[in-house]
Amino acid sequence: MTQVYFNGQWVAPEAAKVSVFDRGFLFGDGVYEVIPAFGRRLFGAVPHLDRLTRSLHEIGIENPLSRQAWLDVLARLVADCATDDVSIYIQVTRGAPAKRDHAYPNPPVAPTVLASASPLQPVSPTVLKSGARAITVPDLRWGRCDIKSVNLLPNIMARQQAVAAGAAEAILVREGMALEGAASNLFAVIDEDLITAPLGVHILGGVTRQALLDLIQRDRLIPVVETPIPIDRLFDAQEVFVTSSTRDLLPITRINEHVVGDGKPGEVWQRLSAAFAAYKREVSQ
Repeated sequence: MTQVYFNGQWVAPEAAKVSVFDRGFLFGDGVYEVIPAFGRRLFGAVPHLDRLTRSLHEIGIENPLSRQAWLDVLARLVADCATDDVSIYIQVTRGAPAKRDHAYPNPPVAPTVLASASPLQPVSPTVLKSGARAITVPDLRWGRCDIKSVNLLPNIMARQQAVAAGAAEAILVREGMALEGAASNLFAVIDEDLITAPLGVHILGGVTRQALLDLIQRDRLIPVVETPIPIDRLFDAQEVFVTSSTRDLLPITRINEHVVGDGKPGEVWQRLSAAFAAYKREVSQ
């Protein structure tokens, strides 16, 4: 079985033991990243590690590894995985002080560091052909959604609502605006423009989202407007899709009981999805 990187050591997964006093376990006091590799080539490793560094900085944890050390860990995880397409999970918490206290440990203790790999499951060709369903739910998350925190209970509850409804994703709605998915960023084609919510405290800056925007700008594929999407305009959109590191561009053809467009993945999604697949091959390392 593939080993995991745990607190500076390579160990079997069952040997990676977390203290019951770890602040990630007690408080959700930590951050995480998910980094994909396709054909054993990492996609977006640098921006993912940049986002990890930013998340750690925002909650006051010093990055436990240098950039090169992280890249070495990622390379070994990819090389050791049994499949060519890999999903790498990184988690860093504030560590395990001797005493439980809401305040940060003073002096600080060593952070708990985990990195592991698992096979990346591709989206079903049937879903890509017919599109997926989404539901809308109130956005119950905290006020700093831009930090990739392990505090995911609202996201988990929203995603479970989607699963219970036979949907692939839950779209989070705050004050009448559709912002993003429970584990994805949201895009809609409205009046020949591609619309997505701008970055801010209520949006997680997705690496796939930004890579797609960079590609669109470079190749001038479609006009883009970064603005929150009113929920009624989302229902009337010609096309809707969500983006994430493990599902790329996932077409959404039904939201609640509303059919999106003609009920099939649209021409813009098809064009952008093909362009993005080529872009991944171009920039993966």
